[in-house]
Amino acid sequence: MTERQLSIILAVVYEYIKTGEPAGSRTITKKYIRGLSPATIRNEMADLEEMGYFYQPHTSSGRLPTARAYRVYVDSVTARARNHTHEADIRREILGSKSGIEDLLNHVTHLMARLTNCVAVAAVPSLDDAEIQHIDLMLMGGNNVLALIVLRGGLVHHSQFNLPYEVSQGFLDDLTRRINTVACGHSWSDVRETLYNYALGELEEAEISCKGAIKALDKFLTDQSYKFYSSAASQILDLPHFQTLSRLQAVLNLLEQEKPLAHMIDKCRKSKELKISLGEENEDERMSDNAMILIPARPRQQKAVLGLIGPLRMDYEKSISVLESVAEILDEDAEE
Repeated sequence: MTERQLSIILAVVYEYIKTGEPAGSRTITKKYIRGLSPATIRNEMADLEEMGYFYQPHTSSGRLPTARAYRVYVDSVTARARNHTHEADIRREILGSKSGIEDLLNHVTHLMARLTNCVAVAAVPSLDDAEIQHIDLMLMGGNNVLALIVLRGGLVHHSQFNLPYEVSQGFLDDLTRRINTVACGHSWSDVRETLYNYALGELEEAEISCKGAIKALDKFLTDQSYKFYSSAASQILDLPHFQTLSRLQAVLNLLEQEKPLAHMIDKCRKSKELKISLGEENEDERMSDNAMILIPARPRQQKAVLGLIGPLRMDYEKSISVLESVAEILDEDAEE
């Protein structure tokens, strides 16, 4: 690809993002690349169409970018410094919130959605990686037990399970005390084996019930992939891109099914860097007309991933800037 062709790709994508209209050769010469004739630009655009960067909705219209052209544009955006225009407002809204992590992430997703006109998501990763603050076991009747797990940052999870035999609340209080002695301040994955040995060794006469309780806790904490938070998806109905039912359903299905989204979020968390998936790069083939931007963050010292889901024609500079600002401010808040 020549430097001229690169400039044309960036101009066509930028023009389409800003106007929603196909870009013609005259528009490109007037607004972006002066000194070249429309005929020269038109010939280059025809070549780029053959190379898979543009397509022409009608023979008499200008060109529209393909996902391949968006990739060139996005790589250009991420390679240069960005102006975090909204950082002051974002900082004021986030640092002014003294709520727990659940309310904070709900607030953050709605803030990001408002600033970008995209669907915003946040995900806290698997519970067995999170630091445990406290566990309570409460008898619900017979052998039915309710477990409340409080994680660092105030995130609360609960689960009900049945033990092999009926037990008393006194037994559960004793078991709870022993579990908390080992688990508090650590992740479940770090203390799982120790807990089995410690609790069973100390309470030999109730080995089966102890083992059942710890196994139930283990299953609950390790089966949870992510806890998701999402802005209301209603704002995407105002975007022309989502007036097509199939595109709207693709995003709503992704949020409802969670598994494909969890896999993409997991890759971002492990890479520890900004990730952008465009069109067919998305693992869910139904998202071929959409884009997703993900970034790791540390709200209230919890590992998390923040994301935006929108059309391929999203304002990438603004969206990336908002995501980076939110992640940086959450990280600063965690360090204080």
